[in-house]
Amino acid sequence: MAPQISPSILSADFAKLADDVALIAGVADWVHVDVMDNHFVPNLTIGLPVVEALLKHSALPLDCHLMIEDPDRWAPQYAEAGARSVTIHAEAAKAPVRTLRTIRAAGARAGLGINPATPVEPYEDLLGEIDMLLLMTVEPGFGGQKFLDVVLPKVRRAREMIKGRDLWLQVDGGVSAETIERCAEAGADVFVAGNAVFGAGDPAEAVRALRGKAHQATSSADWAQ
Repeated sequence: MAPQISPSILSADFAKLADDVALIAGVADWVHVDVMDNHFVPNLTIGLPVVEALLKHSALPLDCHLMIEDPDRWAPQYAEAGARSVTIHAEAAKAPVRTLRTIRAAGARAGLGINPATPVEPYEDLLGEIDMLLLMTVEPGFGGQKFLDVVLPKVRRAREMIKGRDLWLQVDGGVSAETIERCAEAGADVFVAGNAVFGAGDPAEAVRALRGKAHQATSSADWAQ
C-alpha cells in the first residue's frame, strides 16, 4: 500500500480548526483527531461535539484516536457520527472484540492502539477484528514529543505479524522529516504527523515532503518487496 499521511490537529490552532484542515485538504489522506480525557492520558483535548462540527467542514475523512477511559462506551458514537476510522487503546478497552465489531458495524475502520511499553504479541489474536494497528512512538498525551527509537523493533515485529493480512500499520508520535523514513523502513504505512505539518510554514508542502520520504523508504524496504 502507498504511504498515507494523517496530520494531527493536536498541533493545529483550535480556534480555527476548519481553516487549518482546509490547508491540507488537497494533499493529506486523513485528518487525525486526538481525543484525550485527562484520565487515560494526562491531557484534555476535544470530544464528540468538536468531531461532529469538524465533520461538516472537512473534505478529508476523520481518523479518530481515542486516548480515553471506557472506549467501549464512547467509541461507537464516533463511528456513528461519521468518523471513517476509530481507534481504541488495548490498555483501556475491557471488551475490545465487541467494541471493534461495533465500530465496524457503524461503517468505520476499526483500529487498535498500543502504547510504547505494551508488547504487541498478546494482541495477535485480535488482528482479524481490526483494520489498522496503531503503535505509539511517544508516550500518549502530548504533542511535540521526541520520537522513541526503541519502538522501531516493535514496528518490525508487528509488520511480520500482519503479513498476508489487509491491515494498515500506523505510527503516531514524533513523526517528522527526520524520522518518517525509519518508520517506513520498519514497516509502517500510515503516518500521523502533528508539529511536522501544522508547525510548518506551508502545511501542504510539509505533507508532500513527508509522503515523498515515506514512499522512497518504503520502495526499498525489505518488507515491501
